[in-house]
Amino acid sequence: MAVKGLVAAIVQFLTQQLQEGDITEESRESLEVAIQCLESAYNVQASDTPANFNLYEIYKSTAEKDKPPVAAESTAQAKVTPQAKAEAERLKNEGNNFMKADKHIEALLNYTKAIELDGHNAVYYCNRAAAYSKIGNHQQAIKNCLTALSIDPSYSKAYGRLGLAYSSMEKHKEAKESYQKALEMEPDNESYKNNLKVAEEKLAQQGTSNTGLGGGAFPGNDLSSLLSNPALMNMARHMLTNPALQNMVSNFMVGQVEQGGPMDALIEASQQFARQLHNANPELIESLRRQMGGNSNDPDPPQEN
Repeated sequence: MAVKGLVAAIVQFLTQQLQEGDITEESRESLEVAIQCLESAYNVQASDTPANFNLYEIYKSTAEKDKPPVAAESTAQAKVTPQAKAEAERLKNEGNNFMKADKHIEALLNYTKAIELDGHNAVYYCNRAAAYSKIGNHQQAIKNCLTALSIDPSYSKAYGRLGLAYSSMEKHKEAKESYQKALEMEPDNESYKNNLKVAEEKLAQQGTSNTGLGGGAFPGNDLSSLLSNPALMNMARHMLTNPALQNMVSNFMVGQVEQGGPMDALIEASQQFARQLHNANPELIESLRRQMGGNSNDPDPPQEN
């Protein structure tokens, strides 16, 4: 069976480590216990491993495949012509103007075109992260911030926007770490200081309230009582039949110029739906948010020039 074959391969690898690995005596004893437990629990032996199946070799080939092609990227960057760089910069500036006009999809497309021409400019990725944040696609915002930081590890604004995206996803630990990094590079930035303080406060609230879904994750509420709220459910039913919501989802999918996968699309469509609910009845949603210990969005850092 597939599971037994995999466990047998693990046992085989651990046995090889016992024989060939440079490990301490304490680690050796731990491996022996682990092997015995796996053999007993699954009734397998290392010899049960499928023919020509080497777990370590499979892992190595997968790891090599996933490594970023640094040399290829450097070669591609060297081929960027001055004309391409100039056009990329023009597209970036046009994207900035779209952002100021709240035309976030158009800005997103411009930044993407700039990246296609010059894919080693951290500013383009950071600006695209801002556009993704504006349309609520925080997963892609994080991805673009991380790409910008891989190009320029000292890019404070990328850390700031990373913190904003994490905060918007209620990942306050990651937001705190991002704002701390931003402040290391810009110690006098008041926006980063304020955002760090908010992240620390939210993190402290999580520590006192997240005691499990049944006990205290939603103070004064549980999930069933939230879903049975008649005002919320009536509003949701109304929104689901609203053609504007359907158009919104369609526009979102058009704007999904990077392949984030169906799960990302589902998450972001849900976030869009939540914003529509908030716009329809902000008093109700804010009341629910306060009961659940939610937060308002942190202010967006200034756009690049």
